[in-house]
Amino acid sequence: MRFPKEFKYTEDHEWAKIEGNRVTVGVTDHAQSALGDVVFLELPKVGRQLRRGETFGVVESVKAVSDLFSPVDGKVIEVHSALVDDPSTINRSPHGDGWLIAIEVSGPEACAHLIDASAYEKLIASL
Repeated sequence: MRFPKEFKYTEDHEWAKIEGNRVTVGVTDHAQSALGDVVFLELPKVGRQLRRGETFGVVESVKAVSDLFSPVDGKVIEVHSALVDDPSTINRSPHGDGWLIAIEVSGPEACAHLIDASAYEKLIASL
């Protein structure tokens, strides 16, 4: 598995693409692989305030149902609603077209706790 070096990661297997005050969030390739074929997705509404670690949605696969956790504090500013109709996009492109939501944060310091790709790869190897 490959994990984009420009992304940051959580121990809950979400990725965060940080662009100024915008953080795009998705599940990692490792997570989608462990889940298997994704068949259902529940996402939050635009405008919802999230706290780091808070559940913001649910992903259901043929193997399991899993909560999705916010990697940062902030406000949901965009939801990838097309995934609700085609949740298998997460399996095909977890680090691209399978993004879930975008969150507006106060600044880059809101992401300081996230780990880089190298640390995430080490975490995966230890599982």
